[in-house]
Amino acid sequence: MNTLPLGPQVAVLALTLVWSALFSAVDAAQQQQGGTRRNGPRSERALMLGATLGKLLVFALASLLGFAHAGERGFWLACAAAALAVLVLTDYLPRQLARRYPDALLGLGESLLKVPLMLLQPLAWLLDGVARLLLRPFAGKVTAVTQHDNRHDTPGASGTPDEEHAQHRSDLLGSLQALDKVTVNDILVPRNDVDGINLDEPIEKIIEQLIVSRHTRLPVFHSDINQVEAILNTRQISHLLPKAELTLANLLAACYEPYFVPESTPLQLQLLNFHKQQRRLGVVVDEYGEVQGIVTLEDILEEIVGEFEEEHSLDNPHIHPQPDGRYVIEGNISIRELNRSLGWHLPSDGPKTLNGLVTEALESIPASAVCLKMGRYRMEILETEDNCASRILVWTVSR
Repeated sequence: MNTLPLGPQVAVLALTLVWSALFSAVDAAQQQQGGTRRNGPRSERALMLGATLGKLLVFALASLLGFAHAGERGFWLACAAAALAVLVLTDYLPRQLARRYPDALLGLGESLLKVPLMLLQPLAWLLDGVARLLLRPFAGKVTAVTQHDNRHDTPGASGTPDEEHAQHRSDLLGSLQALDKVTVNDILVPRNDVDGINLDEPIEKIIEQLIVSRHTRLPVFHSDINQVEAILNTRQISHLLPKAELTLANLLAACYEPYFVPESTPLQLQLLNFHKQQRRLGVVVDEYGEVQGIVTLEDILEEIVGEFEEEHSLDNPHIHPQPDGRYVIEGNISIRELNRSLGWHLPSDGPKTLNGLVTEALESIPASAVCLKMGRYRMEILETEDNCASRILVWTVSR
């Protein structure tokens, strides 16, 4: 670096600053658009990494340049100037531009950053794995115990009226605060439960599937749901089903472009995006573009309304109350749905279903006659099916 004339050195520094600003601007534009671009979620972590590396490189080049030409005094002046430039040109200004010209910035990023993002994605994936590993010690611990260890626990413990009132008020406040933190990933329908149309299946089998389907909109894909190509509006072909007159051409004519949603999108933002895009169903993808499931406008409205319900409802086909105050619950119920129905507070920031929560706690395939302690909740696996806990007995105890 010191062997170059001053002009080229300044040019390299300016180019690095512009490059970092471009990464930040495309990242901000992607967030502003709510993930309407197919490749946006896949490069989210790589964009953040590219912007961060660019800022660090600006500081390094500026400090070397200042020290080489003005000694220690130049070093500190260059660091101060670099900090101001990074703050204005790679943070504030890109966000302002992203609000005004999101489409233009996304198009620019797709053309200029395609190769750098491909190179940065493996490193971003590695750093994400390291971060998850470092956070593991801070996760809540769950203990598995033998069946006879829980016999002395009394189900359905209750406190005084004042305590119950205070608990109810605390629960309500907690629900209101949690609503700001809920993302699409928390309420999506998992990919394994998605009812979709596989174009590689015979048309006769597709017709049978459409006849029994209860959904108006279905994702259409080839072989794997990661290859979603369109969304089918079943109302446009319903008249062709009774007489088996549906053809592949008719089916494709009733399809429209899929709408992809990043899994980290907050519910309030996604509600606005559905209105803005005039859509009712989105395909949820992670930062690598892998399909995680689907989310609908109805799912979001149900979640928002459910947070404000004053009374908890037991009218849930997955929950079966028992005479002794305990509940037999199906393992495929979502944690958020279970918490909302019973007013519980099982952790919902990890696995999305009760079976997933049990599997993560045991760190192995669930087996019958195994019990868990999870805070004030007790769980006993009653039945397993296909390596999953299909029926679980759950109750609460006083602490």
